[in-house]
Amino acid sequence: MAETGARDRHEAIHHELRRRICLLDYPPGMKLSETELAEDFGVSRTPLRRALARLEDEGLLQSQHGVGTFVTDASLAELEQVYQLRLELVELTGRLDPIPADAAYRARFDALLQRSADIVDRGTARVFTEFDIEVFQTLLDLIGNQPLRQVQERLYYQTKRIWLTLAMQAKLDLQEEFRIFHHELEAISLALDAQDPAALAQLQRAHISMSFKRLQQASPS
Repeated sequence: MAETGARDRHEAIHHELRRRICLLDYPPGMKLSETELAEDFGVSRTPLRRALARLEDEGLLQSQHGVGTFVTDASLAELEQVYQLRLELVELTGRLDPIPADAAYRARFDALLQRSADIVDRGTARVFTEFDIEVFQTLLDLIGNQPLRQVQERLYYQTKRIWLTLAMQAKLDLQEEFRIFHHELEAISLALDAQDPAALAQLQRAHISMSFKRLQQASPS
């Protein structure tokens, strides 16, 4: 039981730190204090360092010996190949051990679809980013192939900060972004109704591809 508790604590710290990085609470270049973070989470430095090491392995942090741990930058040009890999891998989610959406899952997704409609009317860039993360994690639950699921999750969070960065720089039409995403969720809902994992994967691929194209258009050359 103690081992399970330690693992759960590590996961919680890792997920929260990753969330703060993706929401730009910890912006690129920021130095993280192990002492302050340990106090914040109410843990010793050992589980905290495990979480920081994991985030470094995932490309969100960089440790400089004798200097400290810093949040990495998120450049669209540098992450172009990550987007390309995401496009290829998401198609596999429709073929490798897809998990059918049961009634409980459909209820979860329907609730997300309703919230998406609310965001179109009165959302903010931060609220949308938090919502997008929740949608991604929900769709991740339909991936039965665990190695594929882990890679998909890792690549998603490597690219997540770029949208919010450009949105905060007023480079994106937020209402249009929200509207497009809502329509994409409506299409995904139809694929779930049809129990068609291949169609679901194609819809997610289209979402990634079109989102990347819009980011390229909005990003400074």
